[in-house]
Amino acid sequence: MRFVDKIVLIVGGNSGIGLAAAIGFAREGATVIITGRDQVTLDKAIHDIGAAAAFRADVADTESMVPVVEEIRRMHGRIDVLFVNAGVGAFAPVREVTRELWDHIHDINLRGCFFAVQKALPLMGRGSSIVVTGSIGSLAGVPGNAIYAASKAGLRAIVRILATELVAEGIRVNMVSPGPTETPLIRRNVGMDESAVESLRQVMISVVPMKRMGEPEEIARPVLFLASDEASFITGVDLFVDGGCLEL
Repeated sequence: MRFVDKIVLIVGGNSGIGLAAAIGFAREGATVIITGRDQVTLDKAIHDIGAAAAFRADVADTESMVPVVEEIRRMHGRIDVLFVNAGVGAFAPVREVTRELWDHIHDINLRGCFFAVQKALPLMGRGSSIVVTGSIGSLAGVPGNAIYAASKAGLRAIVRILATELVAEGIRVNMVSPGPTETPLIRRNVGMDESAVESLRQVMISVVPMKRMGEPEEIARPVLFLASDEASFITGVDLFVDGGCLEL
C-alpha cells in the first residue's frame, strides 16, 4: 500500500500500460484519475480500475489538459504522481515519410507529453514524482522507425532536463522504456494492416532474448516503483524493461 492518500494522474490511462499501472496504483491505495481520447475505453477503464475520475482529453491538443488539471485542483488540490503514458507509433521508410505523418506522431509523443507535464506542474510539490513512458526504440536502429524513434529520443532528453530543473524542488522525474509489449499500440501503427501487424510482432519477438513480448503489467510494476518512495534517491533515469533487448 505505497500510495495511500496519494493523488495519481495517468495521462493515457485507459488501455495498455497506462491501464495496468492505473489498476496497480489503485490496488495500493491511490486515488487514481485517468485521461484518454476514447470515451468507450475510458468508461470501461474507470470500472476496471475503480478510478476516482476519467476525463476525455487528447494529449495532442495541449489545451485539453487545462480543464483536467483545474478539476483536480478543485477536487484534491494537488497531484502526487504524474504518469505520462500517451503515445502512438508509425513505420515508414525514410523516402516515404511525410511532414503530416511526422507532425502527427510528434504532436502526441513529444510535444503533447511535454505540455502535459507542464500543465500538471503547478499542482506538484516536494515529494511528488513524474514517470514518463519512453521506448527502447529511442536507441535501437530499427528500419522504418525514424519518426517514432526521434519522438521518443526527444522525450528521453526532456525527461533528463526536467529532472535537472526540478530536483531542487523535490520533484523526481524518471522514464520507463519498454521493449516489445502486448498493448493496443502495436495495432495503431499508421499504415499497417492486420497481417503487417502480425509480421511486425513476430519480428519483435525474434529480437527479444526472452523470446516473447512483454505484458503491460510487467512494465507497470517498474512504473509504480519509480513513482514510489522506494525510489526516493532515483531521478533522471531511463529504465529499460525489454526482456534483455539492449542489455544482452
